[in-house]
Amino acid sequence: MTHYLMSVHGAAERNEFGDYGSKEEMEQAFADTGAFNERLQQQGYWVFAGGLQPAGTATVVDGRGDSPVITDGPYLESKEYIGGFWVIDAPDLDVALKLAAEGSKACRGVVEVRPFDGLA
Repeated sequence: MTHYLMSVHGAAERNEFGDYGSKEEMEQAFADTGAFNERLQQQGYWVFAGGLQPAGTATVVDGRGDSPVITDGPYLESKEYIGGFWVIDAPDLDVALKLAAEGSKACRGVVEVRPFDGLA
């Protein structure tokens, strides 16, 4: 089994309902994502998942010099940011991609799949 990061990308500009068009659409997406999370857990793929606050709440820390440099805001300026993620344990990339498609449909966002390098 391999760990995969499934990251959900969304628009940097959000309305009062995040990336969703209405309160009802947001609530349905949350319910569908909750059901997807439960399936991941029941089927043994779940490792960890979470949603993230908007990118504007980020703080960047660069500790490579003599003293750390700390800056407010995201590291990269972009029109889209990671809004949440899953870490799953899947037997191969095909299964991870199938799960990512289900997660994308549930949360109504684009999902990028990347395997962990396994060196840790």
